[in-house]
Amino acid sequence: MRIAIGADHAGFPLKEHLKQTLARLGHEVDDHGTHSEASVDYPPICVAVGKAVAEGRADRGIVVGGSGQGEQIAANKVNGVRAALCNDLYTARLSREHNNANVLSMGGRIVAFGLADEILTLWLNTAFEGGRHQRRLDQINQAERSRS
Repeated sequence: MRIAIGADHAGFPLKEHLKQTLARLGHEVDDHGTHSEASVDYPPICVAVGKAVAEGRADRGIVVGGSGQGEQIAANKVNGVRAALCNDLYTARLSREHNNANVLSMGGRIVAFGLADEILTLWLNTAFEGGRHQRRLDQINQAERSRS
């Protein structure tokens, strides 16, 4: 898969680690920044990741910050993005099975590298269940279209 990734300064160390994990797993990585731990605003980075996914330039996206909350909110402002904050395995699995999340958000100050690798791997390998969940996604998509 082609994965767009981005982080603010607080998420930078975890982003760099996840890039290595993704490469080891055989995925192509499209890094949208930041490129250091110097303070930076996260919204433009997360929106860029979201746009890469929504426009089909990436199959999935990852955004990382201190907690991952603001990053998830920013990415979700892009039509077609379903960003999920997953700082544990349970929410990672359900975000894919039930919500078909296409952007993963994590907190670099919350999740250790080992757990982040587990979350990432589970998230990448979990399929969307469809069925009753597709009906709900259709309703979300309809609401999104009506706000445009």
